[in-house]
Amino acid sequence: MRSGLRFIFLLTVIMMSASCSTTRILQDGEYRLRKNKITIVNDKEFNPNQLNKYLKQNDNLGWSPFLYVYNWSNGKGGGWDKFVEKIGKAPVVYDPEQVDNSISNIENHLEYLGYYGSDVQSEIRVRKKMVNVTYNVTLGKRFQIKDITLVLPERGEFREAFISDTSAMGVRAGDFLAEQSLETESETLAASMRNKGFYDFSKNHFFFEADTLTDPGYALLEMKVEEYTRNETPKDAGPIRRFFIDDVTFSYPKTLKIKQKVLRDLNTIIPGEVYSEDMVNSTYSRLSALRVFSSVNIGMTPKDTNLIDCSISLTQSKLQGFKVNLEASTNSSGLFGISPQISYYHKNIFRGGEWLNLSFMGNFQFKFKDDIRSNEFGVSAGLSLPRFFPLSYRHFKGAIPRTDINFSYNYQNRPEYTRNILSTSYGYTGNVKNAFFYQVYPLQLNVVRLFDLDKDFYDNLAADPFLRNAYQDHFDLGSGGTLYYTTNSAAIPTETYFYSRLQLDIAGNLLRAFNPLMRKDAEGAGMIWNTPYSQYVRAELTLGRTWVWGQNNGQSIATRLLAGAGYAYGNSSALPFEKHFYGGGANSLRGWQARTVGPGTSKMDDSFIIPNQTGDMKLEANIEYRFDMFWKVAGAVFIDAGNVWTLRHKDTPDDDPAVFRWRNLGESIAANWGTGLRLDFGFLLLRFDLGMKIHDPAREQKWVNPGKWLKRDNFALHFGVGYPF
Repeated sequence: MRSGLRFIFLLTVIMMSASCSTTRILQDGEYRLRKNKITIVNDKEFNPNQLNKYLKQNDNLGWSPFLYVYNWSNGKGGGWDKFVEKIGKAPVVYDPEQVDNSISNIENHLEYLGYYGSDVQSEIRVRKKMVNVTYNVTLGKRFQIKDITLVLPERGEFREAFISDTSAMGVRAGDFLAEQSLETESETLAASMRNKGFYDFSKNHFFFEADTLTDPGYALLEMKVEEYTRNETPKDAGPIRRFFIDDVTFSYPKTLKIKQKVLRDLNTIIPGEVYSEDMVNSTYSRLSALRVFSSVNIGMTPKDTNLIDCSISLTQSKLQGFKVNLEASTNSSGLFGISPQISYYHKNIFRGGEWLNLSFMGNFQFKFKDDIRSNEFGVSAGLSLPRFFPLSYRHFKGAIPRTDINFSYNYQNRPEYTRNILSTSYGYTGNVKNAFFYQVYPLQLNVVRLFDLDKDFYDNLAADPFLRNAYQDHFDLGSGGTLYYTTNSAAIPTETYFYSRLQLDIAGNLLRAFNPLMRKDAEGAGMIWNTPYSQYVRAELTLGRTWVWGQNNGQSIATRLLAGAGYAYGNSSALPFEKHFYGGGANSLRGWQARTVGPGTSKMDDSFIIPNQTGDMKLEANIEYRFDMFWKVAGAVFIDAGNVWTLRHKDTPDDDPAVFRWRNLGESIAANWGTGLRLDFGFLLLRFDLGMKIHDPAREQKWVNPGKWLKRDNFALHFGVGYPF
């Protein structure tokens, strides 16, 4: 393997040396556009980056090794040329005509922003076969609005309705005159009037006239609302009427079986009420959130009177199907891990928009030619109802929170023990403006039973109070939830975005009130069904940001920070094992397999034949550079750092290497770097990652020499579906 890697590296160096230029393939008289730059001459506060999108010719937006690959062409037009042109990135050939077009674009946009008479000059610098273009921008004059005159139609009820809303106007005397702000203002006011019943009123009914000559340096603005639009003439004028809803009808395919009552309850467009754009948007959001329809079209047909008919056309989506997920990893010690999952879903199981989800999962760890292995199986069933039980639909104006009921069973068979977990939860899920998502579960119940404990493992538990209390039967009753915010809710965002996620679980506090009535175990803990109940609090916070740029958004840097901790108290002296944190795996520290890192600077726990390292808290940071390569193949380079630790307990020795301490935080951080490939099919992204350890806190010599990165126990290979974060 090492000789193969050396050969690939040597071959790459030779080819790069033979073509150490990004301009070799250019013809005589052609130049590569290396860089565009925009500078503002007379205003340091103006951000020049907002003008980049008005450039007609973009550069390659940063260095890319695939610019060199493209230049490996030999110019003969054969199979080799086609290959390198396919996987490489062509240089942008400088076009002086596009510079002139860019100048015109920038000047027009600046006038739209309210800078009149702006001047843009280009500065061209040529070095060898590359061109740098600098656009020097001198911002034009701005006019402050001194007075605003409002002219409205005299007839009908529009005038009174409009005047009652002028306090919310965004353009006021003292603002700078700009077509952009006037356009925004006309859209805002038009939407407000449509919410008051004026269905066919739009921004095109507004006409603006600015006088900048009467009072030099200032603008006298006239805002006029006409009874005809900008696309019409005065002879087309007619009274601007307020409309009321008349008939509301639904239409959908006969093959779609759905209860009429559900549609009526979700509909907020009510006959006899004043038309409102908000009620239309609310109905659209409610019906779309059912996920039963691939499209929801709401049409309005005005009548000769001031009545309007509403027709809601629904197109059926795919109601049921299967989802498959797979993660796999291995390391140089020969330990393999495979985690398959298959789910069945039905989005209209009882013909009322109820979602049913059945999921089957496995997690298998093993070594070839070795009988020792760990097997885990799980099955779960979830039912989501399109209402906030027990409240009725009328209590909500927008999207309706859903009621979720979940059941699951998990069986785990390890060399040290066998464990069964039975779980159920009841709660609510929903979102606000498709940006803030929440899951709130007032009821969460877990019942955990352990069997067939290995004698050596049991003896180790007896000697370690922390492990003993973590690995015991327990009854877990509490509440929990997840709050998630994102600036881009797409499955695979193609623009820069930020997200944050907070998960919180609290258990045992309600049961604590009944402690005097319960039987006690040998440790004095209250029991339910001869099983101690757990009492703890656990929280996990994740912050992430991904910057996207480049041609076709082909480059990005993704970052993530994660911090979590759990604390047992009252009836418990340790967190239940299933609530512990762990590191490593396809979505964490990718130089390690899952559960093989930490806690702290501890060495591998020999109590577990198959590694099972966990802790009470976790810190992790990740950064990954992603870039397009060719076809549907993309690459990545990443760094992961973090670890898990235990928290100090009364029986914890002072020198326990697993305990979190600020003074030795640096030496207890595990770190790796790595590289990966992605196959992006749009609807599916397959991921292969190779992670190599660079700092291993479990070793005496913690820093790993580069020459050992690909040696035994220093790297891990991972396969996954979707991005790691």
